[in-house]
Amino acid sequence: MPNLLLLGLVMTMVAGCVSPSFFPKTSPLEETVLSGKGNAKVLLIDLSGILTSSKPGGIVARLFNRPSLPTRFKEELTKAAEDETVKAVVLRINTPGGTVTASDILYHELQAFKKTRNVPVIASIMDLGTSGGYYVAMGADHVIAHPSSVTGSLGVIMLTLNAAGLLETIGIQATAVTSGPHKDMGSPFRTMTEQDRAIFQSVIQSFFDRFLRVIERGRPNLTPDAIRRLADGRIYSAAQAKENGLIDRIGYVDDAIAFAKREAGIDEAQVVMYQRRGGYTPNVYAQWAGQSSATGWSFPNLDPVALTTLLGGGTPAFMYLWLP
Repeated sequence: MPNLLLLGLVMTMVAGCVSPSFFPKTSPLEETVLSGKGNAKVLLIDLSGILTSSKPGGIVARLFNRPSLPTRFKEELTKAAEDETVKAVVLRINTPGGTVTASDILYHELQAFKKTRNVPVIASIMDLGTSGGYYVAMGADHVIAHPSSVTGSLGVIMLTLNAAGLLETIGIQATAVTSGPHKDMGSPFRTMTEQDRAIFQSVIQSFFDRFLRVIERGRPNLTPDAIRRLADGRIYSAAQAKENGLIDRIGYVDDAIAFAKREAGIDEAQVVMYQRRGGYTPNVYAQWAGQSSATGWSFPNLDPVALTTLLGGGTPAFMYLWLP
């Protein structure tokens, strides 16, 4: 019924009968207690979907003004930093990764939080914690993966489109007037040259080296040679990741929360999440991704963030992303 009501409202708005201002704007984050008791708190932060610094577009954003992922992540960490009763953070990761910049921003914000608050941060990988998701996990003190998690895919991929052949087939030719031979490199309207490819490869190598350095800081148990051997782009099961030293242990979200409490030196604590008004968080598996920040209604088949990120006008995108 709520979905049918939303559909009706959307259709009415599209028809011009309802102004977007009819819908509530994004409200500040509010704390919700999921379980537990006591004065101490373990904060559960959800990091799901493709990691991008772009603000969500499409109907969802138009109706509810959803903030970008880095905006929300920083908001959550700032709120936690100001609350002395937050004694530990569990970062629940379920993402194939995303853009190089978004992944690095999230990692940077996590590092900044740890400098502000000396509390344990535990990464809990769910279905996926690959590429950029693993990059962010390196900002945590310990990494725990669900028994059926997939992680790894350590590396960089560049996404671009090439429509030159299609245009030639239909008799259309695109012409670019440039100040230099590489100004339009990566254009979807011409074939990439070997020189273009070499330039792109040098940029990718720079981002890859940065990824390796992040892993070296996050996994001091591994040598640089071992990390480079593991970072050939392949994925790993939780058991394989544990065997290769990429994660610390295998367990469920409840295990990550219990471990966080032990690391914080507390016996009991409230497990809390931050959410927008009207959201529904019954337990530790409650998801933020894919829900309206204003109503909590789910949009399982609509992911404007992913579409915007991957199909952004054909412009080359450098990604820490597992994209099979």
